[in-house]
Amino acid sequence: MGKGKKRAVLVGCNYPKTQFGLHGCINDVNTIKAAILKFGFHESDINVLTDAPGSSVLPTGANIRDALNRMARNSKAGDVLFFYFSGHGTRIPIFQPGQPFKQDEAIVACDLNLITDVDFRRFVNRLPEGASFTILSDSCHSGGLIEKEKEQFGGEHMTTPVNPNKPKPSKVKAKGVPFDDIHGAINIAASILHGAVDLGQKIYGIFGKDVSLKFHPHYVDGLMVLDPPEEDDGILLSVCEANETSYDLVLGNKAFGAFTDAMFNVLNQHMGAGISNRQLVAEAAIILKENGFKQNPCLYCSDENTSTPFLGGFA
Repeated sequence: MGKGKKRAVLVGCNYPKTQFGLHGCINDVNTIKAAILKFGFHESDINVLTDAPGSSVLPTGANIRDALNRMARNSKAGDVLFFYFSGHGTRIPIFQPGQPFKQDEAIVACDLNLITDVDFRRFVNRLPEGASFTILSDSCHSGGLIEKEKEQFGGEHMTTPVNPNKPKPSKVKAKGVPFDDIHGAINIAASILHGAVDLGQKIYGIFGKDVSLKFHPHYVDGLMVLDPPEEDDGILLSVCEANETSYDLVLGNKAFGAFTDAMFNVLNQHMGAGISNRQLVAEAAIILKENGFKQNPCLYCSDENTSTPFLGGFA
């Protein structure tokens, strides 16, 4: 792969003054930004969206999609694209006649406008040949966020036991919102809409063209199919399995995501030497177990990208 530009969208949602409030997600974004500058990313090519007080561009679903779409439109062969998210995740129950029940993964923007596994699949499918797209999502249920991407590393590969004697942080909060809570908020917002019967119609009625593709009428009616190519350059580093939780911590006067902190420590240990996608996930997973966390980080990507350097390697 030829050398191209490195571009990033970094998103942190603390959901202030809501029932979903977290503490460390904006700190996580600052940590990740500092890390990727050492990988050859330039300030001008890093787009940061947070819900910090006074933020000029909030991380709404529409704004996150716009940032990702602009990154995709400007990408060329050889470019390394990176999306980082710290905030809540959720699982969407899918009921289809004649089909087994399943749940699909999504991240939760600050306005509860979901960005789903289908949206990330569509983004990967739009990449120019030779460009790569890495997602790192420090959120609950982040496993499987790129629909139909191949799992290369997960809980079944872990042999390190969870340390039961590790001192607990002063505050620990799961980084997930039950979908029933989101559904309830959508119902309240949709109460002014007439004729919206099912959830998809309600969500589409509220967010319009900025809704997740999963709730778009063309996708719901089966008129749009997003199958992955045989090999693609989508890379997902998830902080846990699809059915697991991740954690927002307060330790002393520091708030942070457990996996983001572990990953940052691994990168510092390998500074200048480079580290593969698989090795980064595996070593961060060991730190989590040693710190007493049960979550199992995962890597989803093609066989080839398992061993490629994380974000193309250090600068």
